[in-house]
Amino acid sequence: MSDVDPSTFARLVRSDDLERPRPLYVVWEITMRCDQPCQHCGSRSGKARSNELTTEELFEVGRGLARLGAREITLIGGEAYLREDCEQLIRFLADLGMRVTMQTGGRAFTPELARRFRDAGLDGVGVSLDGPARAHDRLRGNLGSHQQALRALDTAREAGFAIGANTQINKLNCEHLPETAKLLRERGVETWQVQLTGPMGRAADHPEWIIDPWQIVPIIDTLAAIQLDAAREYDGVGRPFNVFANNNIGYFGPHEQVIRSRPFGRENHWRGCQAGVFALGIESDGTVKACPTLPTAPYQGGNVRTLTIEQLWERSEALAFARERTADELWGFCKTCYYADTCRAGCSWTAHTTLGRRGNMPFCYHRVTQLRKKGLRERLVKVEEAPRLPFDFGRFEIVEEPWPAP
Repeated sequence: MSDVDPSTFARLVRSDDLERPRPLYVVWEITMRCDQPCQHCGSRSGKARSNELTTEELFEVGRGLARLGAREITLIGGEAYLREDCEQLIRFLADLGMRVTMQTGGRAFTPELARRFRDAGLDGVGVSLDGPARAHDRLRGNLGSHQQALRALDTAREAGFAIGANTQINKLNCEHLPETAKLLRERGVETWQVQLTGPMGRAADHPEWIIDPWQIVPIIDTLAAIQLDAAREYDGVGRPFNVFANNNIGYFGPHEQVIRSRPFGRENHWRGCQAGVFALGIESDGTVKACPTLPTAPYQGGNVRTLTIEQLWERSEALAFARERTADELWGFCKTCYYADTCRAGCSWTAHTTLGRRGNMPFCYHRVTQLRKKGLRERLVKVEEAPRLPFDFGRFEIVEEPWPAP
């Protein structure tokens, strides 16, 4: 999956945009068909939906996004390239003046496919790589997937794409971040998008893979060190390697600006959930959400077969929840936090899929360090199973316990 982060916000949003919310960045699942049985897949992809949008329906949504002022569209799946009309859609969107990118597992991202997509107007490719081979292949449920992902990175680079990689961080790979970063840098990756594996979809069936809240501190410490090392080693040629910390990695610890700002770029920090403010997610059956990673049941904002994408953007309350959101809905630790008005409890999808509603985010650097001063830390206990539907979730409860002595 792909998400929108303050780094993307800073790159796409101009000063004259701030007066009017609009979907500048759109993540579009064009099919749920997939060629890998990923065991942490939030959408439980595999087979195509029976009612996925037709080619002409895709084009009509694309026209609407252009009219709304969208600037960048990221195509995902399932596996986006498995749609026969994927190349047509890339060309159509690029001709409308929008930047088109793709996130892929890379299993069948061949040189021929890369060339055709490049000629059609695809501008960037991000490949999922979840740590070393042992962890990656277990998470993907597919022996050899790691090697295929590396091959896809090479293919994308040789085809002339701006290439990135994305990694979901969990207990299987959190100890291997430096070696993963080194491998990606050697492959020519420019941007490394990192996010925590959240307990949604198939990942909800593996609570043993979800990190403990306190582990966010060593994870962010490590990511910040990687970012600073890359900046120090940058020789001024090309673009520096960038650690792109996604929405559920934060918040307001000593490394906040380091993990939110592109090296040598404008300094940035977490500014609250941008779902439905400058971001939008579309599912392959036309369901629209304020963010692509939000669970579908509580956040579906309508369908493009019922209303146009413009009408949904303007009228749907489910798409607008973050536009005028205040700290009033916060609860638990986040309600009392010094950063409440700015942070607004971090990532909405991670909080909701973990605790059953947004407004209280346990995976937080500031929170962990404040609790540690009191000799406390938190762990999560699963109390409700996920119903095994696309973009579903169960529920955890927070248990406070003494911080173990050194």
